[in-house]
Amino acid sequence: MSRETMSLAMLCLVLPTLAQTPHPDFEGTWSSATATPLERPARLKDKAFFTPEEAAQWERQQAARNQDRLETNSGSFASYNNLFYEHGTKLSKSLRTSIVTDPPDGKIPALTPAAAAERTRRMDLLRHPERAQDLGLQDQCIVFSTAAPMLPYIYNSNFEIIQTRDAVMINIEMIHDTRVIRLDRQSHVSPNVRLWLGDSVGHWEGATLVVDTANFNDHRGFFGDAGGIFPYDANLHVIERFSLLDPNTIQYRFEIDDPTAYTQPWKGELTVARSSGRIFEYACHEGNYALPDLLRGLSGPNAR
Repeated sequence: MSRETMSLAMLCLVLPTLAQTPHPDFEGTWSSATATPLERPARLKDKAFFTPEEAAQWERQQAARNQDRLETNSGSFASYNNLFYEHGTKLSKSLRTSIVTDPPDGKIPALTPAAAAERTRRMDLLRHPERAQDLGLQDQCIVFSTAAPMLPYIYNSNFEIIQTRDAVMINIEMIHDTRVIRLDRQSHVSPNVRLWLGDSVGHWEGATLVVDTANFNDHRGFFGDAGGIFPYDANLHVIERFSLLDPNTIQYRFEIDDPTAYTQPWKGELTVARSSGRIFEYACHEGNYALPDLLRGLSGPNAR
């Protein structure tokens, strides 16, 4: 066998191996709970990063937040106690002062005038509902806006990733939503198809999983009531990037573009930690009990 023939034979053996090189393994249970605020606190002004000493002090302050809040000074009910909360006590590994990275001030951009007016209308309906449909999607146990982008909330900031060749499935603990990211197609479904979690397609850029999500259902117009994390409408477009910093840490970056809701696009990032716990069922009972009771209370004591 000539040297050229031998080299070609060896290449034929190596190529299939290279083609089967595995992508990073994201499988497992993760928690996005963090002490990093979504927006930069006003007192930090233009400070984008903590020093290590400042970070340690910030984390001590966040740990001290874990206090019961069952009663106010007047003895009336204030909130659930911290058994039910899941505030993160550690900052993202970058030590950023906010999850929002762009605009540089660490703040979510202003709403467009039309979106601001619609949000005011929606929030007024929440305060003075006349029917169950006037209440938030969270109260109706329909959806919670922690899917794309996967922002942490005050509790249940956990999710489980299952990874295959053709798809990545993310089981979100909050309202037990399951998100499927398709890797076997690159185009979205018809614009006429609108989904609560949007339509997600993904591809690999080296060791980074890039996910494009569109086709959101905006529930009869602009809303920000499903969790109150941030408002958006049917034109929301999200780009996400998942990268492993180490076996127990995902660097999660996202870009938001919603021209009918925001005056400019915005970006953010955080680090997500592997968890040894399990995902538990989120049994949402508001739709069974809280909504009828709330509407009955608004209608007067004789309502049925």
